[in-house]
Amino acid sequence: MKRRTLPAAAALAATAALLLTACGSGDDKASDNDKIAGADQETKTPTPSASTSGAPAEDKPDGVDLSLPKDMNLVFDWAKPKDKNEEAAMGDAANFVRAIYQGIDKRTTKTAAVTTYSTGDGLRYAKAQINSRLDGDWTATGTRRHYDATTRSASNGSSVEVDFCVDSSKFYTKEVKTGKVLTSEPGIGDYDYFRIVMVKYPTAEGLWQASKVYVQAKAAKCQ
Repeated sequence: MKRRTLPAAAALAATAALLLTACGSGDDKASDNDKIAGADQETKTPTPSASTSGAPAEDKPDGVDLSLPKDMNLVFDWAKPKDKNEEAAMGDAANFVRAIYQGIDKRTTKTAAVTTYSTGDGLRYAKAQINSRLDGDWTATGTRRHYDATTRSASNGSSVEVDFCVDSSKFYTKEVKTGKVLTSEPGIGDYDYFRIVMVKYPTAEGLWQASKVYVQAKAAKCQ
């Protein structure tokens, strides 16, 4: 069987407007009902990875290594929005996803990519995702497709909501020790709907961080 993405502890917010109002800052703390399981928030200034020199240029946005193994293919099949902030936030939402799977591949939550592209509950979510694979001694292989993305900006210009579908029907768990790929029959469990609130990093131009993550599992609208 596959190891599915851990659902966030909260369901999707009732409306985008309410979500954006509640998430205007990366330092906002979720309520008890919305809290995402994982490590405590860390406050660190993003810094480029010391090991980026061997990575191709396209794997180093913001000077941070986001390279992944060849058998871990993350496809972002979406059009860029016209708004520059929304375009940047969408791009860094993709980088946030890449950072999680790089951490799974490298077997650690302490990568420059995770620190750079997440904060608050987003950081806790990333660490929970990575640690779940570490605990099971799993990694991932195959193709994970992200599509039907939309963006919505908060009125204050400091946060952008990025929503998208995920198809994991060709993305599988792989046992680290044996290399065995755990497959299952495709079904509704392969489809998730993500809502990520991206917040602008105050001292780095063009950098956005995932501050909150909401997941609707078994999302029929993504089939």
